[in-house]
Amino acid sequence: MPDEHAVGGGGTSTAPADTRRNRIDTLLRHSPLQPAFRAMAAGRLAVLAYHGIDDPQTFAAQMARLARTARPVTLARVEQAVLERRPLPPRSVLVTFDDGDRSLLTHGLPVLARHGIPAVAYVIAGLIGGDRPYWWSEAAFLVERGGTAAALPPSTGPDAAVRRLKQLPDAERRSAIDELRTTAGTAAPRRPQLTPADLRTLRDSGVAIGNHTVDHPCLDRCRPEEAAEQVAEAHTRLTGWLGEAPASFAYPNGNLDPHAERALTDLGYRTAFLFDHRHDRRLPRRPLRISRLRVNACTSMNRFDTILSGLHPAVHRLRGGR
Repeated sequence: MPDEHAVGGGGTSTAPADTRRNRIDTLLRHSPLQPAFRAMAAGRLAVLAYHGIDDPQTFAAQMARLARTARPVTLARVEQAVLERRPLPPRSVLVTFDDGDRSLLTHGLPVLARHGIPAVAYVIAGLIGGDRPYWWSEAAFLVERGGTAAALPPSTGPDAAVRRLKQLPDAERRSAIDELRTTAGTAAPRRPQLTPADLRTLRDSGVAIGNHTVDHPCLDRCRPEEAAEQVAEAHTRLTGWLGEAPASFAYPNGNLDPHAERALTDLGYRTAFLFDHRHDRRLPRRPLRISRLRVNACTSMNRFDTILSGLHPAVHRLRGGR
């Protein structure tokens, strides 16, 4: 199962691990295979899956690279290709952001506007207008502060705890987080979220708004009716705030679920996106299962180039990654 919030070249790894990763990224970037992969990638669709903008300077460099070497496209252009059964142009790239972190508005939007790059934000509807933290951030904080839960083995670290929680049936995950709140020494800090007005600002500035469920469960861990309700309730809320119905979805954590997919079909969704670290076709074969490449705003430029070329995803799969 992919870990949606710990990929792409950043994170909390130790200095030796960072050094080793940077060395590997440099070797891949200058590999004799890189030009061949880059040539193949020109004939495919690259959908970049970001989260927050935790390194604005590196993100700006990434977007400058896209503006020079690729063809950034809008979500509407992808939808048009699907509708008309006409492939997108070579070197097409779609930039997407999951969760709806406020840094997209404060740090990301100015960079996107400067380079004329459109994007899509898949937002967690249940957090809009509030200050509740993401559940995985809250859980990690609570474990660090001594929180325990029966579903978590003793001495489980924060990252391992989040991975374990994602594997539980969703009702058990929610119960475990309640236990962490009860047993931890302090409550997790609040986190200001986007407001409905912010969503409209993003949309009017070239960032389309998509559905990312009500509160970001792993849908394949939900009961069928709960998975469908996560889609439908978020759809209703977003329609009310935007004055138009969303038609694009991103599966939380990348976990495909047939019940959620059926709900998307019933609601008329035109596209939905995975988190599988792959390119897709310039005319996606399965519009409700479009592949995306995992990246973040502190991914090194060496790794960014090999992600775009497809060399990094290929090596990732050879090493058993998903």
